[in-house]
Amino acid sequence: MSRAKKIARRTFLAGGAALAGGIAFGVWRYHTPYRNPLLASLNDGEAALTPYVLITLQGITLITPRADLGQGATHAQALLIAEELDVDLDQIATDPGTPSVAYWNRALADEAAAFLAPGDGILHGAATTTVAAASKFLGLQITGGSTTIPDAFTPLRAAGASARETLKRAASQTTGTPLAQLTTAGGAVLLPDGTRLPYTDLAATAATIDPVTDVPLRKPGQWRLIGKPTQRLDIRAKSTGTQTYGIDVTVPGMMHATVLLNPAQGGELGKYDTAKAFEIPQVQSVIEITGGLGIVADTTWHAFKGAKAIAADWPEAPMPETMAAHWQALADSFTEDRLDSRKRDDGDVESALAEAEVIEAEYRAPYLAHAPLEPLCAVVRVTDTEAEVWTGTQIPRFVQANVARLAGLKAEAVTVHAQMIGGSFGHRLEDEVVKHATEIALQMKGVPIKLTYSREMDMTHDFPRQIAMARMGGAVSDGRVEAFDLSIAMPSVFASQLSRQGMPFQGPDSQIVAGAFEQPFSIPHHRVTGYRAPELAPISSWRSVGASSNGFFYNAGLDELIHAAGADPLEERLRLCTDARARAVLEAVAEMSDWSGPVPGAGLGRGVALTHSFGVPCAQVVEVRQTDSGLRVSRVWVAAEVGRVVDPVNFENLVAGGVIFGLGHAMFSEITYETGRAQQDNFDTYPSLRLPQSPEIAVRGLETGPEVKGIGEPPVAPAAPALAAAIFAVTGQRLREMPFSKTVSFA
Repeated sequence: MSRAKKIARRTFLAGGAALAGGIAFGVWRYHTPYRNPLLASLNDGEAALTPYVLITLQGITLITPRADLGQGATHAQALLIAEELDVDLDQIATDPGTPSVAYWNRALADEAAAFLAPGDGILHGAATTTVAAASKFLGLQITGGSTTIPDAFTPLRAAGASARETLKRAASQTTGTPLAQLTTAGGAVLLPDGTRLPYTDLAATAATIDPVTDVPLRKPGQWRLIGKPTQRLDIRAKSTGTQTYGIDVTVPGMMHATVLLNPAQGGELGKYDTAKAFEIPQVQSVIEITGGLGIVADTTWHAFKGAKAIAADWPEAPMPETMAAHWQALADSFTEDRLDSRKRDDGDVESALAEAEVIEAEYRAPYLAHAPLEPLCAVVRVTDTEAEVWTGTQIPRFVQANVARLAGLKAEAVTVHAQMIGGSFGHRLEDEVVKHATEIALQMKGVPIKLTYSREMDMTHDFPRQIAMARMGGAVSDGRVEAFDLSIAMPSVFASQLSRQGMPFQGPDSQIVAGAFEQPFSIPHHRVTGYRAPELAPISSWRSVGASSNGFFYNAGLDELIHAAGADPLEERLRLCTDARARAVLEAVAEMSDWSGPVPGAGLGRGVALTHSFGVPCAQVVEVRQTDSGLRVSRVWVAAEVGRVVDPVNFENLVAGGVIFGLGHAMFSEITYETGRAQQDNFDTYPSLRLPQSPEIAVRGLETGPEVKGIGEPPVAPAAPALAAAIFAVTGQRLREMPFSKTVSFA
């Protein structure tokens, strides 16, 4: 946020209602808005126009509180505000702002409501309102669940519109020009004679005016930015290597640190000998922290060297010793006492299967690391009265609260400077790096501690994607799928994740069946059951969470049934599909790929999959070619229905990136544990899709839905099953376990 002098005002909340309840002005459902957080730090010469718009004598700053992980969140949020504020993107600066309950995430309530009360209607609406109210009162400022655009689409435009109309009123008061004769463009109010009054010149007057809060939003035909190709605000910096990330932060007087944690994740600190570490002159200190040691040195490199020099004996971790035991724990969880949810139970599955020849299969999905390019890092400075944190995070208020708790401070005494994140995929929904940095900083009061995990420590102490297993039973009749019974077992993602925030979770956990129970297919006898396995390795949210594995389980099972029925995989999905939006994306990929069945020609196969996740139906057709050196994924066609494509360039990039992410992990990646220790510790042992292996990807965004949805995660889930189906089409091998490289070879 700009620290320039701003123009003071009493409570300038133009847009306060927009930030506080998922509303445009006039539809506020949760009584009163939170106070504008920008007001707390106003000095003479400053003006806060809504919690998202800050105008100073030096320029316009737009507050973009959702974290940017590389997905373009900063640009998208700024674009939505700028659309109604009538400023050009090259006229503004952006800032993530400070953690505040005012920036709570409204859209997170939607998926929870869909699990609690599937479908539409009164019950679904009541569930959405209830969860949204709870989210507001808890002040959940979280970036995740592909919610940035759904959460921001109306409130941020409303905030921009409110600030614009208030500035026009200030111009009218200043010049005596009737309000109806004023227009805005390019960051200025325009008088009838063409005179431009820059917003920066009007801020002082605007600060004395009651905000205009009931402003109609512009219709799509009036939009300048939404739906148009725009250049992302960070593209120049990222293209020239000048973008700064959390790992680039420097603070005067800081010391560098790393951690040496028990290799058996979750194990305690054992006996250790630091003598060799202190033979390195640049190593300054070794400090005990939770689960291990913090090594402080003059540089990060010397901290890494010091960590490697320490000899230690480590107690074992509280998890099964072998991967076979992990899988056995899942296999043993398909029992009534482990039943977590059954949100889909159509027809009479038991009778249908009892009277038919049952087709059965078991599927497996491994642990997967987040593995972003930027390893975990944070700078923390603690004194007796305050603390400061510089880090990339998706949970800034949790960071603030945890530092306050560890340091014995009030939350308001902790300042969090949110940084650009070099990839996350859910990694930065955890804050262990900040907790460790705080523990070290508490032993060195007043000294900023820059803590950086080594790549190996980041990988082996990641909280990976959940391990999961599914069992399918089904039946076909007269060339059609008649019964489909899918049971899924996995540990609770939410229970593991929330435990690290000191928050108990009883369940049921929606992620155990997410990407399966809500699929838009009307099969006469259809059941989806989730079983909560015991805690194994500690796990966390990974891009598309439960749907990342369940999209594979559901589509793979459905494919086996369709094949047994002798039907076409795309045509049978269309026949079964009861949702117009899902049908449209299936029809789109059929038309894009010129679908003519799963085996268009010799040595070539195609597979199709559709997964409805995060409110988005996404369909993909994957084409695989057989080559002398192995299978090659040659082309992918993907369509998704998101209601509104805010930025078509970013949309296409996010979709293509999700496809690559889903394909690469399905083909090559897994994390395995032995005696609690992750066996993969860097990219050489955790491979993914390489550039020469990447397919040509065609993307289409549909915009017929009634609600605006996000696209960061939905393309991940259909990629693996569409690839598996294509491999079956070309080889006849049915793949039921990821990574697929265990079974087939890729070129």
